[in-house]
Amino acid sequence: MDKSKRLFLKSKRSFRRRLPPIPSGDRIDYRNMSLISRFISEQGKILSRRVNRLTLKQQRLITIAIKQARILSLLPFLNNDKNDKQFERSESTPRTIGLRTRNK
Repeated sequence: MDKSKRLFLKSKRSFRRRLPPIPSGDRIDYRNMSLISRFISEQGKILSRRVNRLTLKQQRLITIAIKQARILSLLPFLNNDKNDKQFERSESTPRTIGLRTRNK
């Protein structure tokens, strides 16, 4: 078989369809914390649609539900762990050290 005919043949790979991440019986609601928590990162950010494998309509509903849960204090806006000491200062020093003084 020559090269020009091979381009039009379909590939014989089997296509395996994945199960949807949200079952058809689950209702997307701000009170359904077990469902909402699957679509939030460890930092508290909403995961993208590509990562979640959601449809556009489902992603919009999840985003609205997460924002409503945050406003009602069911979810935190940020997840700050006390173990993460990246932004803490090691010593308490006054901020005026090293600043120039004006000559009068």
